[in-house]
Amino acid sequence: MKTATDVLFISHGGGPMPLLGDPGHREMVDRLTELAGKLRKPSAILVVSAHWEESVPTITASASPRLIYDYYGFPPESYSIEYPCPGEPALAHQVHDALEQSGIPARLDEQRGFDHGLFVPLKLMYPEADIPCVQLSLVNSLEAGAHLAIGRALQALDYDNLLVIGSGFSFHNMREFFAPSTPEVQARNLAFEDWLENTCADPAIAESERTERLAHWEQAPHARFCHPREEHLLPLHVCYGLAGKPSDSHISANILGKKSGTFYWRA
Repeated sequence: MKTATDVLFISHGGGPMPLLGDPGHREMVDRLTELAGKLRKPSAILVVSAHWEESVPTITASASPRLIYDYYGFPPESYSIEYPCPGEPALAHQVHDALEQSGIPARLDEQRGFDHGLFVPLKLMYPEADIPCVQLSLVNSLEAGAHLAIGRALQALDYDNLLVIGSGFSFHNMREFFAPSTPEVQARNLAFEDWLENTCADPAIAESERTERLAHWEQAPHARFCHPREEHLLPLHVCYGLAGKPSDSHISANILGKKSGTFYWRA
Protein backbone atom coordinates (compact mmCIF):
# COMPACT_ATOMS: atom_id res chain seq x y z
CA MET A 1 0.00 0.00 0.00
CA LYS A 2 1.40 3.40 -1.01
CA THR A 3 2.29 5.65 1.94
CA ALA A 4 0.79 9.10 2.34
CA THR A 5 2.86 12.28 2.21
CA ASP A 6 2.60 15.45 4.26
CA VAL A 7 2.80 18.61 2.11
CA LEU A 8 3.71 22.10 3.24
CA PHE A 9 4.07 25.41 1.41
CA ILE A 10 6.03 28.01 3.36
CA SER A 11 6.86 31.67 2.90
CA HIS A 12 10.57 31.51 3.65
CA GLY A 13 11.45 35.18 4.15
CA GLY A 14 14.30 37.25 2.80
CA GLY A 15 17.63 35.50 2.25
CA PRO A 16 19.36 34.58 5.53
CA MET A 17 17.54 37.31 7.49
CA PRO A 18 15.34 34.86 9.47
CA LEU A 19 18.54 33.36 10.94
CA LEU A 20 20.12 36.72 11.78
CA GLY A 21 17.58 37.93 14.34
CA ASP A 22 15.88 40.38 11.99
CA PRO A 23 12.78 41.81 13.74
CA GLY A 24 10.86 41.85 10.45
CA HIS A 25 11.01 38.04 10.45
CA ARG A 26 10.09 37.40 14.10
CA GLU A 27 6.54 36.24 13.34
CA MET A 28 7.75 33.95 10.58
CA VAL A 29 10.40 32.37 12.82
CA ASP A 30 7.84 31.83 15.58
CA ARG A 31 5.26 30.30 13.23
CA LEU A 32 7.71 27.91 11.56
CA THR A 33 9.21 26.69 14.82
CA GLU A 34 5.72 26.21 16.29
CA LEU A 35 4.61 24.33 13.19
CA ALA A 36 7.62 22.02 13.23
CA GLY A 37 6.77 21.11 16.81
CA LYS A 38 3.27 20.03 15.76
CA LEU A 39 4.27 17.98 12.70
CA ARG A 40 5.40 14.39 12.92
CA LYS A 41 9.15 14.33 12.37
CA PRO A 42 9.71 13.16 8.79
CA SER A 43 12.10 10.42 7.68
CA ALA A 44 13.14 12.56 4.71
CA ILE A 45 12.27 15.95 3.22
CA LEU A 46 11.85 16.91 -0.43
CA VAL A 47 12.12 20.68 -0.93
CA VAL A 48 10.91 22.49 -4.04
CA SER A 49 12.88 25.74 -3.92
CA ALA A 50 12.00 29.03 -5.60
CA HIS A 51 15.75 29.61 -6.01
CA TRP A 52 16.54 26.93 -8.57
CA GLU A 53 15.30 26.87 -12.16
CA GLU A 54 16.27 24.42 -14.89
CA SER A 55 15.01 23.53 -18.38
CA VAL A 56 13.60 20.28 -16.93
CA PRO A 57 12.85 19.35 -13.31
CA THR A 58 16.20 18.55 -11.75
CA ILE A 59 16.86 16.71 -8.52
CA THR A 60 19.87 16.82 -6.18
CA ALA A 61 21.31 13.31 -5.99
CA SER A 62 24.41 13.74 -3.82
CA ALA A 63 24.68 11.87 -0.53
CA SER A 64 26.57 14.82 1.02
CA PRO A 65 25.40 18.08 -0.55
CA ARG A 66 27.22 21.35 0.08
CA LEU A 67 25.42 24.61 0.85
CA ILE A 68 25.01 27.35 -1.74
CA TYR A 69 25.00 30.86 -0.26
CA ASP A 70 22.93 32.31 -3.07
CA TYR A 71 22.39 35.78 -1.62
CA TYR A 72 24.41 38.96 -1.69
CA GLY A 73 25.26 41.90 0.55
CA PHE A 74 24.59 40.28 3.92
CA PRO A 75 26.86 40.19 7.02
CA PRO A 76 29.88 37.85 6.94
CA GLU A 77 28.27 35.39 9.36
CA SER A 78 25.55 34.66 6.82
CA TYR A 79 28.19 33.01 4.59
CA SER A 80 29.31 30.60 7.30
CA ILE A 81 25.88 29.20 8.18
CA GLU A 82 26.01 25.44 8.47
CA TYR A 83 23.30 22.88 7.89
CA PRO A 84 25.04 19.52 7.44
CA CYS A 85 22.03 17.38 6.67
CA PRO A 86 22.67 14.34 4.46
CA GLY A 87 21.24 13.88 1.00
CA GLU A 88 19.03 10.93 0.09
CA PRO A 89 19.94 9.49 -3.34
CA ALA A 90 17.27 6.77 -3.11
CA LEU A 91 14.55 9.41 -2.78
CA ALA A 92 16.14 11.47 -5.56
CA HIS A 93 15.94 8.51 -7.93
CA GLN A 94 12.34 7.84 -6.92
CA VAL A 95 11.43 11.48 -7.68
CA HIS A 96 13.19 11.22 -11.05
CA ASP A 97 11.37 8.01 -11.93
CA ALA A 98 7.97 9.39 -10.87
CA LEU A 99 8.41 12.38 -13.15
CA GLU A 100 9.66 10.34 -16.10
CA GLN A 101 6.84 7.82 -15.76
CA SER A 102 4.38 10.70 -15.96
CA GLY A 103 5.93 11.84 -19.23
CA ILE A 104 7.90 14.71 -17.67
CA PRO A 105 11.59 14.64 -18.65
CA ALA A 106 13.76 15.01 -15.55
CA ARG A 107 17.43 15.02 -14.59
CA LEU A 108 19.53 14.00 -11.59
CA ASP A 109 22.34 16.33 -10.47
CA GLU A 110 25.04 14.84 -8.24
CA GLN A 111 27.00 18.11 -8.02
CA ARG A 112 24.52 20.78 -6.95
CA GLY A 113 24.11 21.58 -3.28
CA PHE A 114 21.27 23.06 -1.26
CA ASP A 115 20.34 26.73 -1.64
CA HIS A 116 18.91 28.97 1.05
CA GLY A 117 15.36 28.05 0.08
CA LEU A 118 16.17 24.78 1.84
CA PHE A 119 18.68 25.47 4.57
CA VAL A 120 17.23 28.68 6.01
CA PRO A 121 13.73 27.36 6.85
CA LEU A 122 14.98 23.90 7.79
CA LYS A 123 17.54 25.33 10.19
CA LEU A 124 14.59 26.94 11.96
CA MET A 125 12.31 23.92 11.81
CA TYR A 126 14.78 21.06 12.27
CA PRO A 127 18.00 22.58 13.67
CA GLU A 128 19.58 19.18 14.36
CA ALA A 129 20.09 18.74 10.58
CA ASP A 130 19.57 15.00 11.00
CA ILE A 131 16.85 14.50 8.38
CA PRO A 132 17.98 13.51 4.86
CA CYS A 133 16.97 16.07 2.24
CA VAL A 134 16.55 16.27 -1.52
CA GLN A 135 15.91 19.43 -3.51
CA LEU A 136 13.80 19.70 -6.68
CA SER A 137 14.09 22.59 -9.12
CA LEU A 138 11.42 24.62 -10.80
CA VAL A 139 11.15 24.61 -14.59
CA ASN A 140 12.40 27.84 -16.14
CA SER A 141 9.34 28.19 -18.37
CA LEU A 142 7.59 29.27 -15.14
CA GLU A 143 4.32 27.87 -16.50
CA ALA A 144 1.77 27.30 -13.76
CA GLY A 145 0.29 24.25 -15.46
CA ALA A 146 3.68 22.58 -15.77
CA HIS A 147 4.23 22.89 -12.01
CA LEU A 148 0.77 21.57 -11.20
CA ALA A 149 1.66 18.57 -13.40
CA ILE A 150 4.96 18.08 -11.56
CA GLY A 151 3.03 17.92 -8.31
CA ARG A 152 0.57 15.39 -9.71
CA ALA A 153 3.48 13.23 -10.88
CA LEU A 154 4.86 13.21 -7.34
CA GLN A 155 1.71 11.46 -6.14
CA ALA A 156 3.44 8.27 -7.28
CA LEU A 157 6.12 8.63 -4.59
CA ASP A 158 6.10 5.81 -2.06
CA TYR A 159 8.52 6.87 0.64
CA ASP A 160 7.60 6.25 4.26
CA ASN A 161 6.98 9.37 6.35
CA LEU A 162 8.00 11.87 3.66
CA LEU A 163 7.50 15.62 4.01
CA VAL A 164 7.36 17.69 0.82
CA ILE A 165 7.99 21.41 1.30
CA GLY A 166 7.36 24.09 -1.28
CA SER A 167 9.75 26.85 -0.23
CA GLY A 168 8.65 30.17 -1.71
CA PHE A 169 6.86 33.33 -0.63
CA SER A 170 3.19 34.22 -1.06
CA PHE A 171 4.16 37.88 -1.52
CA HIS A 172 7.35 38.59 -3.47
CA ASN A 173 7.59 42.14 -4.76
CA MET A 174 11.14 42.99 -3.71
CA ARG A 175 10.78 46.72 -4.33
CA GLU A 176 7.77 46.93 -2.02
CA PHE A 177 9.56 45.24 0.86
CA PHE A 178 11.80 48.29 1.10
CA ALA A 179 9.32 51.03 0.12
CA PRO A 180 6.97 52.90 2.47
CA SER A 181 3.92 50.79 3.31
CA THR A 182 0.85 52.76 2.26
CA PRO A 183 -2.81 51.79 2.78
CA GLU A 184 -3.05 51.07 -0.95
CA VAL A 185 -0.09 48.67 -0.85
CA GLN A 186 -1.49 46.95 2.22
CA ALA A 187 -4.86 46.56 0.51
CA ARG A 188 -3.26 44.99 -2.56
CA ASN A 189 -1.25 42.59 -0.42
CA LEU A 190 -4.31 41.57 1.61
CA ALA A 191 -6.54 41.14 -1.45
CA PHE A 192 -4.15 38.66 -3.03
CA GLU A 193 -3.56 36.82 0.26
CA ASP A 194 -7.31 36.50 0.81
CA TRP A 195 -7.73 35.14 -2.74
CA LEU A 196 -4.90 32.66 -2.18
CA GLU A 197 -6.28 31.46 1.15
CA ASN A 198 -9.76 31.05 -0.31
CA THR A 199 -8.43 29.25 -3.38
CA CYS A 200 -6.22 26.81 -1.47
CA ALA A 201 -8.24 26.23 1.69
CA ASP A 202 -11.97 26.54 0.98
CA PRO A 203 -13.43 22.99 0.98
CA ALA A 204 -16.52 24.21 -0.87
CA ILE A 205 -14.50 24.81 -4.04
CA ALA A 206 -14.39 21.86 -6.45
CA GLU A 207 -10.91 20.58 -7.22
CA SER A 208 -11.41 21.32 -10.92
CA GLU A 209 -12.09 24.96 -10.07
CA ARG A 210 -9.20 25.12 -7.63
CA THR A 211 -6.87 23.80 -10.31
CA GLU A 212 -8.24 26.29 -12.83
CA ARG A 213 -7.74 29.19 -10.44
CA LEU A 214 -4.13 28.25 -9.75
CA ALA A 215 -3.43 27.62 -13.43
CA HIS A 216 -4.59 31.19 -14.15
CA TRP A 217 -3.36 32.81 -10.94
CA GLU A 218 -2.49 36.03 -12.84
CA GLN A 219 -6.23 36.79 -12.87
CA ALA A 220 -6.30 37.05 -9.08
CA PRO A 221 -6.60 40.51 -7.50
CA HIS A 222 -3.28 42.36 -7.77
CA ALA A 223 -1.50 39.15 -8.75
CA ARG A 224 1.30 40.79 -10.74
CA PHE A 225 1.79 43.46 -8.11
CA CYS A 226 2.41 40.74 -5.50
CA HIS A 227 4.41 38.59 -7.93
CA PRO A 228 6.12 40.58 -10.70
CA ARG A 229 7.88 37.26 -11.39
CA GLU A 230 6.18 34.06 -10.28
CA GLU A 231 9.06 31.85 -9.15
CA HIS A 232 8.21 32.30 -5.46
CA LEU A 233 4.58 31.27 -6.01
CA LEU A 234 5.17 28.17 -8.15
CA PRO A 235 6.31 25.89 -5.30
CA LEU A 236 2.72 26.26 -4.10
CA HIS A 237 1.49 24.88 -7.43
CA VAL A 238 3.68 21.81 -7.00
CA CYS A 239 2.34 21.36 -3.46
CA TYR A 240 -1.28 21.57 -4.53
CA GLY A 241 -0.69 19.31 -7.54
CA LEU A 242 0.66 16.70 -5.14
CA ALA A 243 -2.00 17.13 -2.44
CA GLY A 244 -5.00 17.46 -4.77
CA LYS A 245 -7.30 18.69 -2.02
CA PRO A 246 -7.98 21.82 0.07
CA SER A 247 -5.28 22.60 2.58
CA ASP A 248 -5.93 21.46 6.13
CA SER A 249 -4.57 24.63 7.68
CA HIS A 250 -3.41 28.12 6.75
CA ILE A 251 -0.97 30.13 8.86
CA SER A 252 -0.44 33.83 8.32
CA ALA A 253 2.60 35.84 9.38
CA ASN A 254 3.80 39.38 8.87
CA ILE A 255 7.16 39.22 7.07
CA LEU A 256 9.01 42.47 6.35
CA GLY A 257 5.73 44.32 6.78
CA LYS A 258 3.74 42.15 4.37
CA LYS A 259 1.14 39.52 5.13
CA SER A 260 2.38 36.14 3.92
CA GLY A 261 0.93 32.66 4.05
CA THR A 262 1.85 29.07 4.80
CA PHE A 263 -0.38 26.12 3.83
CA TYR A 264 -0.34 22.59 5.20
CA TRP A 265 -1.88 19.47 3.67
CA ARG A 266 -1.98 16.56 6.11
CA ALA A 267 -1.27 13.07 4.79
